[in-house]
Amino acid sequence: MPSAPPPGVPAPIDGVLPDAALTTLSSTPLSFYLHVPYCQSRCGYCDFNTYTASELGPGVSRADWKDSARKEVDLARRVLGTDTPAVSTVFVGGGTPTLLPAEDLASVLRHIDEVFGLADDVEVTTEANPDSVTPTQLEALRSAGFNRISFGMQSVVPHVLKVLERTHTPGNALESVNMAKAAGFEHINLDLIYGTPSESLADLRETLAAIENAPVDHVSAYALIVEDGTRLAHAVKRGVIPAPSDDDMADKYEVIDDVLTARGFTWYEVSNWSLPGSECRHNVHYWKSHNWWGVGPGAHSHIDGVRWWNHKHPTTWTQAVMNDESPALARELLSASDKLLERVLLETRLSNGIDSGLISRPEVLHELVAEGLMVHNANGQFMLTRTGRLLADAVVHRLVD
Repeated sequence: MPSAPPPGVPAPIDGVLPDAALTTLSSTPLSFYLHVPYCQSRCGYCDFNTYTASELGPGVSRADWKDSARKEVDLARRVLGTDTPAVSTVFVGGGTPTLLPAEDLASVLRHIDEVFGLADDVEVTTEANPDSVTPTQLEALRSAGFNRISFGMQSVVPHVLKVLERTHTPGNALESVNMAKAAGFEHINLDLIYGTPSESLADLRETLAAIENAPVDHVSAYALIVEDGTRLAHAVKRGVIPAPSDDDMADKYEVIDDVLTARGFTWYEVSNWSLPGSECRHNVHYWKSHNWWGVGPGAHSHIDGVRWWNHKHPTTWTQAVMNDESPALARELLSASDKLLERVLLETRLSNGIDSGLISRPEVLHELVAEGLMVHNANGQFMLTRTGRLLADAVVHRLVD
């Protein structure tokens, strides 16, 4: 089941924001995230806000998403006013966006362009499952302006995919990558999951070897997290599947980093590597706490220290936006200290490093350098070493204590 939303205060029905949140709109990059909450089936490890056909219930269908999303874009314009920059990135996630017709995704992208304007160098990404795309669909998306695509590959080893309850075959992902390249996508990412119980180092190396000659310029690799309430969590609790091992995760992270670095990829965030110039700009906006509006059920938004999240069920979200009301369930207003804390939490994970001026106790940075967890780089920033990346959460806790 999808995870519970965070606590917060009630959001106004018209979505209006405090005046203070609008003062820097014109000078801060603006992005859109579009959440498509539909999946053909639910993977056993997933707690995202997604729904299969049987879980969706009456009163709403996949066909409603396009019109509802366009209505929320209209709401965003009413709330933000006209003093906004052209949209620099758009990211369509899920769920499985490519379960929808390409024209539905294209229609919402066109509407964002009509209402807000897209920057000349806009980055437009869609996520996709390898078994949910066709050459015709990919060509239609590319023609509509999508220039980046991210495939959920996870692994090429059958028994690993079985534990994760992935529906695609080991060869699907690479076939899909080649189709996307042929369709003209400029940037292609593969998502990997490592640390699945029963995955050996040899299994991981087999996955990495399989993508060696694939036309991808970005790889995201995430350690498997056993989320409460998922089928995987129940299996681990019953002892049917062993819990992931921290030591095993660390060994595998180092293998991934070694292999990708040898191929010319560079880490720019703890879980993300790219060829030079191919970083995911949309995600960098998140890590830099820029402005973004999240469209769709359960989507989160952030405008200069105001963060809110939409009702999670598609029916509730659709009813609100079609009634010209904000679909926000709740929101929070970040204080100056909250904003500073978030900068430390997020920017520490980036290869650019963090400025010592953000840390209340700069001596901690020098302690971390002495322990081999951070280095003082040529730009005067403090950045994580590889050992530090393995212990990133612990490092951040020390920086904010």
